[in-house]
Amino acid sequence: QVQLVESGGGLVQPGGSLRLSCAASGFAFRIYTMSWYRQAPEKEREAVATISGGGSLTNYAGSVKGRFTISRDNAKSTVYLQMNSLKPEDTAVYYCNTKVSTLDYWGQGTQVTVSS
Repeated sequence: QVQLVESGGGLVQPGGSLRLSCAASGFAFRIYTMSWYRQAPEKEREAVATISGGGSLTNYAGSVKGRFTISRDNAKSTVYLQMNSLKPEDTAVYYCNTKVSTLDYWGQGTQVTVSS
């Protein structure tokens, strides 16, 4: 079955960096678009970044463009989110996502807290 397992979250000061990882299994990872979403307290879940199966196409939310970078290693079935210049408003639970055969799959999420 499809499994997505995120890691790498934590507490970081404003201006700091974190790299999130999402290890995938149970499907042909290399042919599927992967995405990162986030959900802050009392807010709706929002898309942060997306990467195509081959890794050549990426898309970012305006609020993170220029600060976050999504990448993938198809040999390791892992997608990453490098987050730089973090701001308090980036505080949220970050989720890995993919859609396989019209079904959405989500990881358990990893907490990112940006605070001094």
